[in-house]
Amino acid sequence: MLQADSLPRQTGQSPLPSSTSLLIIGGGIMGLWAAVKAGRLGIDTVLVDADTIGSGASGGLLGALMPHMPDRWSDKKQFQFDALLSLETEIAALEAETGLSAGYRRCGRVIPLPKPHLRPIAERHQRDALLNWDQGGRTFHWHVLDAPPVDRWVDIAAGEAGFAHDTFAARVSPRAFVAVLEQSLREAKHVRVLEKCGVATLDRDGVATLEDGQRLRFGHAVVSAGHHSFPLLTNTLGLSQGAKLGQPVKGQAALLQANVDPSMPVVFLNGLYVVPHEDGTVAIGSTSEEDFDDALTTDEKLDVLIAKARQIVPSLASAVVVERWAGLRPKAIGRDPMVGLHPDHPRVVALTGGFKVSFGLAHRLADAALDVVLGKPMDVPTNFTLADHIRVFNAKM
Repeated sequence: MLQADSLPRQTGQSPLPSSTSLLIIGGGIMGLWAAVKAGRLGIDTVLVDADTIGSGASGGLLGALMPHMPDRWSDKKQFQFDALLSLETEIAALEAETGLSAGYRRCGRVIPLPKPHLRPIAERHQRDALLNWDQGGRTFHWHVLDAPPVDRWVDIAAGEAGFAHDTFAARVSPRAFVAVLEQSLREAKHVRVLEKCGVATLDRDGVATLEDGQRLRFGHAVVSAGHHSFPLLTNTLGLSQGAKLGQPVKGQAALLQANVDPSMPVVFLNGLYVVPHEDGTVAIGSTSEEDFDDALTTDEKLDVLIAKARQIVPSLASAVVVERWAGLRPKAIGRDPMVGLHPDHPRVVALTGGFKVSFGLAHRLADAALDVVLGKPMDVPTNFTLADHIRVFNAKM
């Protein structure tokens, strides 16, 4: 199977039409899924991106697909569990359609327990997983172990109190996944993709004004432009200048050439991810920086993460760093993803704010956004709705 990273990009694009049934703003993982799903529904769609497809946070390095902890079960955790499970089938269908690989694998996750008090907490999670991590007879586990579940991967010294082994976690290659979705759109009869085509404003009459002054009439607009979605939605809401529905959070990550077995589990500890990929590389990340001077540069904060990863995973000690990456992820004011109809603008639908969970949930959130476009009720947790994020915003004002 071809790797999506090797796919040559198309050059040139169709001219901007005068109107479209659905305008999708942003070509990251959220917007791409919305366009793919819209195309399957036969909706006349234009996807625009201010830069190039996957040029923002979706073009990063990690691709870890992590579930919530299995305790204190809620509709939010159930939604994420169902989404992470259904993603496997969705990716398989896309790979069969395009002949490309998204680099997906349910590899599991290892969490070292460095302090004794963490052991009983992990044991409680083990019991909770038996109750909650089950769907249609497929059961996943949260094992508590005295040693790592695989040899020659995680240093046993990292887990003074043992290790948790989550069998549900998975990972994907972000850039390969984006390229698979992009390739699917190339074959779509009802979708046009336009790059270097940013949207400046949306008005109440269903007209988008582009950054170059061109205008495009739309039936509905799905705003999925990552952190750029927040000012666009804020301006459309008519909120006061300086008001924020969300913010960009900088993340730094690195890619190491390590030639490791791609079946090795993801390692997670105190915000550090170590993610093995199918080509033998290992991604390390990521920082979460709300204050930064330069969004696209890496610094000593990434050096610290790399050093910690080499300590926890000794086989990375001499692995060469082949890429350092920095980018901005969208963090909504309510922290959860943001999807739903604009309360004062019946043509505008939010689809953004995934922060660290976008790759695992985007396909289900895209379904919800398109339900709104089609006049159907959304099936998402209340905390995910644009209306709830606005409620949080108002509570903070």
